[in-house]
Formats: sequence, C-alpha cells, structure tokens
Amino acid sequence: MIVRDINDLKNTDKDVHDARWTSVRMLLASDGMGFSFHITTLEAGSEHTFHYKNHFESVYCVSGSGSITDLATGETHAIRPGVMYALDQHDKHILRAEEELVMACCFNPPVTGNEVHQADGSYVAAD
Repeated sequence: MIVRDINDLKNTDKDVHDARWTSVRMLLASDGMGFSFHITTLEAGSEHTFHYKNHFESVYCVSGSGSITDLATGETHAIRPGVMYALDQHDKHILRAEEELVMACCFNPPVTGNEVHQADGSYVAAD
C-alpha cells in the first residue's frame, strides 16, 4: 500500500514547476501502478497549450474555474469543480484558468517525474 500526504511532497523533487503551474507528483512510473497521479495547480489568468501525443490524460477539477478548448474542433467546455475531461484522442488543447485551478490528473503511460513540456506542448514518449 502506498500512502502519501501532498504536504510532505511539496518543496521536494516531486513538486514540479513550469510556466504558471505547479504539479505535485503523488504517483510516478517508479511506483509501478501503470499510471501516474498528480495534483496540478494552474495560476489564475494563465493559458496553456498542451498536446500529450505520447500519453493519455484524465483530469478532474477540484477547485477553481476555467475552460478547455479542443483545437481540432474549436469546441470549448467550462471547467469547474466536479468536471472531468479525458484526452482519449491525444487531443491538442488550450486550458485556461479564470481562477486558480486545482486539478487531479492521471497519465498513462505514467510519467517519470523528469519530463518537461516540449515546444509543441507534449512530453517525450516513455522509453
């Protein structure tokens, strides 16, 4: 059984920061679960273009408000507490945080914790 407290992971190597977001990596590939689990916080007023070409991701909004736009269709959906979205087609998207967004995220394949976003908004494929 794996039990972790997010407060114990803050300010460690599992607390990853990038352009106007932070992500606490609660589970990583090394945990052997077949997925990774993160709590990601996006700064109010921020906008992010992501395209996880090598990963599937599902995201559940814990708090805050914003929107997600599917760049293939132009369709925009409101994000608020209780809303989940799944990038089942490796969907390129824009995520906007109107208020600070706190999101619970799962990635498959799991991330290692060392990934950085490439210029196209993706992570490199896992080895």
